[in-house]
Amino acid sequence: MKRQIRSFSTLLVAIMMMVTILAACGGGGSDKKETSSDTGTETKTETGGEEQTADAGKPDTSKKVQLNWYLLGDAHKDTPKVVEEWNKMLEKDLNVTVKLNFTTWTDWTTKYNLLLASGEKIDMIFASSWADYFKFANQGAFLPLNDLLPTYAPETWKSVPEQDWKEATVKGNIYAVPATYPEYTPDGIVYREDWREELGLPQITDIDSIEAYLEGVKNGKKITPINGKAYNEIFTMFKAFNNFQQIGGDSGVVVSKSYDTPRDIVAYPFTPEFEQWAHKMKEWKDKGFWNSDTLSNQKEAGDAIKTGQGAVYWRNAPGAGGYIMGLKTTNPDIKMGYFPYSRFHNLTMPTLSVNNAMAIPKSAPNPERSLMVLDKLRNDPKYYDLMSYGLEGTNYSVDTADSKYIVQPPAGTPKDDKVHTSYGIASWGYRVESMERVKQASGWPEFDSLLTEFKAQSKPNIFAGVLMDYAPVKSQQAAVNSVIQQYGQPIMMGLVPDVDKAIATYRKQLESAGVNDVLDYIKEQANKSFDEQGIQ
Repeated sequence: MKRQIRSFSTLLVAIMMMVTILAACGGGGSDKKETSSDTGTETKTETGGEEQTADAGKPDTSKKVQLNWYLLGDAHKDTPKVVEEWNKMLEKDLNVTVKLNFTTWTDWTTKYNLLLASGEKIDMIFASSWADYFKFANQGAFLPLNDLLPTYAPETWKSVPEQDWKEATVKGNIYAVPATYPEYTPDGIVYREDWREELGLPQITDIDSIEAYLEGVKNGKKITPINGKAYNEIFTMFKAFNNFQQIGGDSGVVVSKSYDTPRDIVAYPFTPEFEQWAHKMKEWKDKGFWNSDTLSNQKEAGDAIKTGQGAVYWRNAPGAGGYIMGLKTTNPDIKMGYFPYSRFHNLTMPTLSVNNAMAIPKSAPNPERSLMVLDKLRNDPKYYDLMSYGLEGTNYSVDTADSKYIVQPPAGTPKDDKVHTSYGIASWGYRVESMERVKQASGWPEFDSLLTEFKAQSKPNIFAGVLMDYAPVKSQQAAVNSVIQQYGQPIMMGLVPDVDKAIATYRKQLESAGVNDVLDYIKEQANKSFDEQGIQ
C-alpha cells in the first residue's frame, strides 16, 4: 500500500511538472511575459531573440545592447566625440549604447526609402511629414507605439500635448514621437523700415498700409518696391488676406473658405474674392509696384534690397529672421521690419507636429530600449545639451549671467580657431521647447515677441493632415496646374489688359482642364479626414 502511495505521489509530481512546463511554453503566442504586480518575483522577457531578467514592474535593462539609429543629413566633425560621451552616459544609466548613423544630404530621399525597405535592423529613425511619414505608417514600415510609450517613455508620454499625439496617429495607432517644438512659419514680408521712417509712411498693419508703403517708396525713392520675382509676395498675401486655407497639398486652386468653415471647399478663381483681388492687383501693377517681367524674372527681390533697388521681399517668419540677421553682416546700415500675414485675421497655425519626429521601424530588435533612450534624451538636460549643442568648452559655453543662454563657439574663441567650433546636426526629431537654450548673438532679437504673438493666436493645424494620392485625377491635376501658370498667374500679378475678360477665360479653361473633378476628389478625401479628426 505504501508502495502504491509513493508511486501515485511520484506520478502526481510528474504530472504537475509537465503542466508547469506546458503553461510556461503557452504564453498566448506572445514573446513578452506579463509581470505580476502582486509579487516581487523576477520575470523573463524576450527582446531581440534573447532572454533578459527584469524586476517586476520595471523596464528591463539587464542585457547590454547596442542600438542602431539614423538621422538625416551629415555628422559634425565632433560627432564621434559627442557620441562617445553620450554612450558613456547611456551605458551607466541604461546599460545601452547607440550607433548613430547619418544619411548625408546627398540623395537622402533615396537612401531613406531604401533604409525602410531593406529590412535593416534599425532601432530608431528620423521621421517627418515631408519625408513621407504618413505613407510609410500606412504601409506598415513603423512599429505602433501606443502600448510601449507609457512604460518605456513615461515622461515623454505625459509631456507631449494630446494634439501632437493625434497628429502622429494613423488609423488609430501612434507611429512616431513628435518633437515638442512648435514651429510657426506664417508668410509675410520684410521691408525697409528705415525708409518707412524717413518718408513718414504709416506703420504696416493691414492691406491699405501695405499699399501706402509701396506707393510711398515707389515715389519717394524712385525704385521698384518688389524688384524681381514678386509672385510669392502677392499670392501668399491673397490667401492670407481672404483667410483661404490651402488644402490637399499640390491642388493648385482648391482651398477651404476659412479656418472656421473647413468643409466649405472651393476653387478660388470662381469666388468674388478673387475677382476683387485681381482688380486691386491690376491697380498695383499699373502703379509700378513690380515690373512687367516679374513672372519670368529669376532675380530674388531680396537681392535688390541689398543694392538699394528694392524695398520688399516675401519671407516666412524663420526666413525673415535669417534674412534680417544676414543683412546685419552684409548691409549693417539697412534697418528692416517684418509684417506677418497672420495679422490679417489674428490666426497662426503651427507646422504639423510630425514635421519632425522619431519613429521605430518594424524591423527594430530593441524598440523598448530605444524609447528609454529617447525619453532620457528629451527630458534630461545633460543628455539634451550634449546632443543638441555638443561638448561644453569645445562647442559652446554657458553664459555666466544667465544659464538660459549659451555662446557658440565658446566665449573667448579666436576667429581663426578651427578646434572650438559651433556644433550642429539634424537633431530636429527630438527637440523640446522647454529644454532649448538660446544662442547668444545669433538669433533674431524680434523673434521672441513674434513667437509670443503666434502662440497667443495659435489654432491646431487641421489642414496639414489632409494628405492625398492624386492618382485618380492625375491628368486633370496636371492640366489644371498648366492653366494656372498660363492664365492664372498673369491675372494674379495684374499683367492682363482686361481683368474681367481674363477671369472669364481663366474659368473656362479651368473647367475644360477638369478642375471640378479635382475639386470633388479633394472634397471627398478632406471630409473623410475631417470625420476621422472629429472636425465639423
